[in-house]
Amino acid sequence: MSDAQSDLPSWRKSTASGSGNCVEVKKTGESVHVRDSKDPAGLHLTFTRPAWEAFLTRARSGELDPSLLPE
Repeated sequence: MSDAQSDLPSWRKSTASGSGNCVEVKKTGESVHVRDSKDPAGLHLTFTRPAWEAFLTRARSGELDPSLLPE
């Protein structure tokens, strides 16, 4: 691995994961990248940091609980 590669942020998986249905997150500059842990070479989503923080706030509050969504 080159020095430039070792300086890149690494992908992180939640410590609460374990069922195999996990995502990994990597923060770079002003962006947050999210990918499927089972397909690390696949596509990933990119969010601005404010958008990611808004998502986390809503998720932590339970607002995104699928059982609370209208049918």
